[in-house]
Amino acid sequence: MSERYLVPSEEEGTRLDRFLAGRIPDVSRSRLQRWIEEGKITVEGFEGVAKSSLPLKTGWTIVLDRPAPPTSTLTPEPVPLHIVHEDDDLLVINKPPGLSVHPGAGEPRPTLAHALLHHDPGRTWPGSPERPGIVHRLDRDTSGLIVVARTEAAWLDLQRQIARHEAARGYLAIVWGTPQQAEGVIDAAIGRDPRLRTRMAVVRRGGRPARTRYHVLRTFERVSLLDVRLETGRTHQIRVHMAHAGFPVFGDPVYGGKSYAARLAPADRPTWVARLRRLNRQALHAYHLRFRHPRDGRMWAFEAPPPGDLEALLLDLVGGA
Repeated sequence: MSERYLVPSEEEGTRLDRFLAGRIPDVSRSRLQRWIEEGKITVEGFEGVAKSSLPLKTGWTIVLDRPAPPTSTLTPEPVPLHIVHEDDDLLVINKPPGLSVHPGAGEPRPTLAHALLHHDPGRTWPGSPERPGIVHRLDRDTSGLIVVARTEAAWLDLQRQIARHEAARGYLAIVWGTPQQAEGVIDAAIGRDPRLRTRMAVVRRGGRPARTRYHVLRTFERVSLLDVRLETGRTHQIRVHMAHAGFPVFGDPVYGGKSYAARLAPADRPTWVARLRRLNRQALHAYHLRFRHPRDGRMWAFEAPPPGDLEALLLDLVGGA
């Protein structure tokens, strides 16, 4: 059934896309613009093909033939989920290391996306069919908190909060070495590594702005424990920025955090190689997540302790400190 919206006198002159965005808050403006281009939105009273920028006149009627949501090619799979919080609008999940958030090149299945379809069968998820409800992501071998939206309105609101830096994400990271300053900011654009396109890198041209704040919580022999906060959300941002600053994340196989042990003195190497093997991933955990709930605007905050593998490494480091 078509949805119909009459243009009142006080809205005369308003752009078509802006008018609809005010009437249909659960649909993004970019999606409305795409529907206008595809002819799924027409204007009764206007002769011609409507465009997003069309100024409206009193008495016109906007007709929306809302398209059916795209179907996903994913199949639900019974993956255990550690759900920290769940309500009608969203879920907060403590993701274990080794679980990819969504399908992608070289990513093993099942993923968190497959698990969500099994947990909430029959739901029409916001976002793309391959990324149901995914607001932000964590790397496969990064553990910790991630928020997933159940409705389009929640998905749009949470994405806006992240884009405007209103949501906060905190990480625990064990890095090689010790920064000279106890606190610092790494402000360096990130883009595809021109020498190896499967990696990201700090680049002078063509990158996207990226800012990472860090605070040294504790130092050990050879490594340090940091509290890291993202001001932007670029792919592999913490891993790239810390490696660029000379402090690669311990165990990171892509950005030097695993091969770093080769620099150590031969007598020290076996101990650290054994620690790398026991962890077998980058020492990065998303322990803190804060955002305003999309329904009532109240601030919510969640924290998750490090998983067993990272906790064991920290205990080992404390014992050897």
